[in-house]
Amino acid sequence: MSKLGDLGARLYRGEVGYDFVGKRFLWYGVSILITITAIVALAVQGLNMGIEFKGGAVFTTPKATASVARTTEIAEKASGHDAIVQELGTGGMRIQISGLDTAAAADVKKDLAAELKVPAADINADLVGPSWGEQIANKAWTGLAIFMVLVVIYLAIAFEWRMAVAALIALIHDLTITVGVYALVGFEVTPGTVIGLLTILGYSLYDTVVVFDGLKEGSKDITKQTRYTFSEIANRSINGTLVRSINTTVVALLPVGALLFIGGGFLGAGMLNDISLSLFVGLAAGAYSSIFIATPLVVDLKEREPAMKALKKRVLAKRAAAAAKGESVDEGQASEGSPQVVAQGQAEGHGRRRR
Repeated sequence: MSKLGDLGARLYRGEVGYDFVGKRFLWYGVSILITITAIVALAVQGLNMGIEFKGGAVFTTPKATASVARTTEIAEKASGHDAIVQELGTGGMRIQISGLDTAAAADVKKDLAAELKVPAADINADLVGPSWGEQIANKAWTGLAIFMVLVVIYLAIAFEWRMAVAALIALIHDLTITVGVYALVGFEVTPGTVIGLLTILGYSLYDTVVVFDGLKEGSKDITKQTRYTFSEIANRSINGTLVRSINTTVVALLPVGALLFIGGGFLGAGMLNDISLSLFVGLAAGAYSSIFIATPLVVDLKEREPAMKALKKRVLAKRAAAAAKGESVDEGQASEGSPQVVAQGQAEGHGRRRR
């Protein structure tokens, strides 16, 4: 068995582990900082909406001798607007200019033909109205809202409402980070971006549900035992699926990274960036939130219950009694702050003996 496979087996059995739940306030702080950065970037810089949402024209030219920089200069001078120019594999240019109506687009087409020294009839012009983009945006928001509602209902039925709330917060967390990254880097938001955003929600939810399923199984009849607290069982669930989460995330990120960095970066296929950036950031954020956000949130909500508080007291009392007798204390592998838990239990035990 490989070292990674052996580690996964030991994590699953609870022989080793990392205290994710015990350090949850650190992860909360990191997420809050990232979220604030994303919101500030969105408020200050805003999103670079593509032509599909703002309206305008896209011109496709045949092979020309002008460079991308020269073509950009020509297009901006002819239209009076910023232009985005991409060189196609055929040697032609794709020129995207926002804010053009039909009459203005016809004039720009003539100017481009004259400056690039190509026949005007060979330049293809596609006009996009802003109302079309608005319809896409409205439908995307509607689809997102319906998706969120269905997710909450399903998780509340399949698991419980606390897990539904935690999953919803994790999904919003992933969306906020992805949108903030788009605002920071200035990539265009296109229909491909929207598709990418909706795709990552499903992936993020899948990863979260895997952990929740292990937590549901591990916490069955939890109040009938005094070996583990709920937070410790939750931490074991995270560790048990950790290697699986890492493997699936890395495998998913490799092809997306190839699209983003090789296709969009080295090869200059800028249109690939529309969907690949949202997928890359969203997949990474989804893996992070399922481990560091969703399950710790469930713990915070669950341990407010009187039954879980009583269970924790019984577990600590049992450990304190065992420690006082010099017996080995079974704190559970990968438990929440194990040394601190034992110390607290010992202190409580000494306090009771003094009384």
